[in-house]
Amino acid sequence: MLADRPDGTVVRHGRAVAKAHAPDCDPEALRARLTVAAHPALAGILLPPVDTAGASAGGRPVSCWPHGSPVDPHTPEDAPWEQAAVLLARLHTVPLAVLPGPLPPMRGPLKAVRAVSRMRAAAPARGAATVLRAWATLPPWARAEEPVTPLALCHGDLHLGQLVRHPAPDGRWLLIDIDDLGLGDPAWDLARPAAWHGCGLLAPEDWARFLGAYRAAGGPAVPATADPWTALDVPARALTVQTAALALAKAAESGRALDEAEVAVVDACSRIAALPAESGPPAPQ
Repeated sequence: MLADRPDGTVVRHGRAVAKAHAPDCDPEALRARLTVAAHPALAGILLPPVDTAGASAGGRPVSCWPHGSPVDPHTPEDAPWEQAAVLLARLHTVPLAVLPGPLPPMRGPLKAVRAVSRMRAAAPARGAATVLRAWATLPPWARAEEPVTPLALCHGDLHLGQLVRHPAPDGRWLLIDIDDLGLGDPAWDLARPAAWHGCGLLAPEDWARFLGAYRAAGGPAVPATADPWTALDVPARALTVQTAALALAKAAESGRALDEAEVAVVDACSRIAALPAESGPPAPQ
């Protein structure tokens, strides 16, 4: 057993990995994402599935994948920030016209909505009001209330747990987890490391490595030389709110106190809550 969460159960058998997706996963959208992941245009970017037909078990869609070696959480100094950035840049520049369609939307903003909903249901004793005030400052598109102009193929949930080496243990780094893959604003894929940097959880040198590698690889999510925060500000704030909401929900559900990193993201929401509310679409690139 590699993971067992409400949104996915992942098991490994030898060189194969099977994932039972969330019960509410749309099988047609999953098949479209599997087909994209297997397309030659994504070779060397996404780990390709074993097949694209999909299966089911216990009423849940199932996908099968080759096994890869994940990032080692015990050696943060070896985190592949540059490799992740280059993979994102390559993903964001895949020509959409060559891909099979119709492609589903990237689900990043929807994940933020679900995190806030989970926090509301968990009813934490403290912090929720701050997170909700920060949430209210975001424009409708970042709260999944309006569609986002599809600018690029996006991962939708980028973090270091979404990279593996294949073939294991020393192959090239590849992106995994296609549950949120789709068309959207590529700045969302840079938002989590941007948010961590803004909260003080990602060292400035690591952020510089990540952003520099993305720009050097021709990534379109941020201006090539101008201030990147014109594109990253709203997505980074949304990911900060999402992370804080999940932290409060999980802490309330397990009856524990927030850890130091979780306190940092909730504190960041206090600063976000003091900002004026925004409206309108993401800034054009």
